[in-house]
Amino acid sequence: MLATTVALTAPATTTAAAAPPADWSKAVIDSTMKRYTPDKLGGWGYTRGLYLYGQYLVYKRTGEKKYLDYIKAWADRFVKADGSTDQGYTNLDAMRSATLFVILHQETGQDKYKKAADKVRAKFTSYPRTSDGGMYHATSKVGQLWADGVYMAQPFIAMYAKAYNQPYGYDEAVRNMKAYFAHLKSDDGLLWHAYDADGSESWAKNPGKHSAEHWARAIGWFGMTAIDLLDILPANHPGRADLIAIVQHLAKGYTRYQDQATGRWCQIVDKCSNSKNWTETSASSMYTFMLSRGVERGWLGPEYKPVATKGYQGVLAKASVNSSGLTDIKDISEGTNVGNADYYYARPRNTNDFHGLGAFLIMNEQLARTSG
Repeated sequence: MLATTVALTAPATTTAAAAPPADWSKAVIDSTMKRYTPDKLGGWGYTRGLYLYGQYLVYKRTGEKKYLDYIKAWADRFVKADGSTDQGYTNLDAMRSATLFVILHQETGQDKYKKAADKVRAKFTSYPRTSDGGMYHATSKVGQLWADGVYMAQPFIAMYAKAYNQPYGYDEAVRNMKAYFAHLKSDDGLLWHAYDADGSESWAKNPGKHSAEHWARAIGWFGMTAIDLLDILPANHPGRADLIAIVQHLAKGYTRYQDQATGRWCQIVDKCSNSKNWTETSASSMYTFMLSRGVERGWLGPEYKPVATKGYQGVLAKASVNSSGLTDIKDISEGTNVGNADYYYARPRNTNDFHGLGAFLIMNEQLARTSG
């Protein structure tokens, strides 16, 4: 994912031993809301959209109105009465937060959110694609498909299709998943980070025109997208079999490369034995979520539940309550471009980075309910 330039404005406080909260999701949200008022949460971007989607899931479970009010207050910083947002939407990363428009329109009935969703959806009509239908990661990255990009756009397109009865969006989302998967799939149950259609990028000088490494979070984004689409698509949609096959492919890779000592997964998934490598919390949350939801829905066999359980325990080991009573989640990779192994190894290991907070909430809402 393109590296974000938004700095975290509230560094983690010193961690001290404290009893774990009864509800990790609420504790993370309450801590984040104490650290950041909506106007200080950060600018428009996928990380905030990811986090606030996780917060919405917790709102749906708890009914805590302040959680929805916070989401609305953040979105209202950007949405004008006519639905415009001053966003160019020239890359897939910019699309992710638009899922909140569909959600807020459904929750509030305010027409400006529908108008905003309409404007984003209209961007896809002319958005550039590869010859087989894959949306470029950015309009400036001609012919490039990044595994992380599907989560930024395809769930929004499918959500919009369901909310506003435009079934073409289902087909578009599945088409993109298939195109990306065809170029990024590797035989070991994983994905390459990126593909370049003409092979002109320095990292694409090979017959498959793909990058050289299996970066953990890119693969996690892909798995979560497949799960989200399966939950949104009609039961009789012909693309469901392709999405289930993707989930099953990734489940094999996740199981094969899970770090048995910690239950988590490494920054470069298949190279845990390298001393430079480290277990990364956001991807571990994503993998755990995909495995658990896949088993629950019957898309994966029961043999994957212990893998998810071990992953959940591993992620929780990275969460703590500090001496101020606020939660900290550590070892979250910063936003990341395509690079070589040393580049991935050297990415900053942040605490309370929104990549990890959002992924944690999505995972915890699934696992706290099903892990018993």
